Amino acid sequence: MHSDRVRDGKDVDKLVFLCLGANLGDRQSFIERAIVSLEEGGFAVVRRSSIYETEPVGLTEQPWFLNTVVAGETDLEPRSLLILCKRIEEQAGRERNVRFGPRVIDIDILLYKGSIVDEDSLIIPHPRMHERRFVLEPLLEIAPQINDPNQTVRYADMLAGLDEKKKVTKLKGSEF
Repeated sequence: MHSDRVRDGKDVDKLVFLCLGANLGDRQSFIERAIVSLEEGGFAVVRRSSIYETEPVGLTEQPWFLNTVVAGETDLEPRSLLILCKRIEEQAGRERNVRFGPRVIDIDILLYKGSIVDEDSLIIPHPRMHERRFVLEPLLEIAPQINDPNQTVRYADMLAGLDEKKKVTKLKGSEF
């Protein structure tokens, strides 16, 4: 697979990409606190997208989300990173009552160092990311040439062909 570079010169194949989202309470504050907790847990953020306000997918009768994608470096293995993400969600008060329902914070592992992982309750690349504008737009903001490691298809081409019709708007003043 061809190795692209993110704007800071890091190879995308050496980075881990996470998507963070929140639609309850002080959404931006929950995202900021989750990023701090990720860094405290061993995930060093090297790139971060703007924050996007996004229409809910799945269960549409709920508040709109704020979403961002971060790229980082970590020595954590994928399963350990998943455990860290779930712990941060739980500490923030996330409840898992309704699939695709409201949440104070959601942290998904999108990509892990160009690898493919298919284990019980852990699939990387994230199995639905190619269907979601709220993931692809911020991902491509920080890694515009990134490819799907399963298919060597550019995510930009997937976004261009996406007919999801969900609103995704970059918040003014949220650029990093």
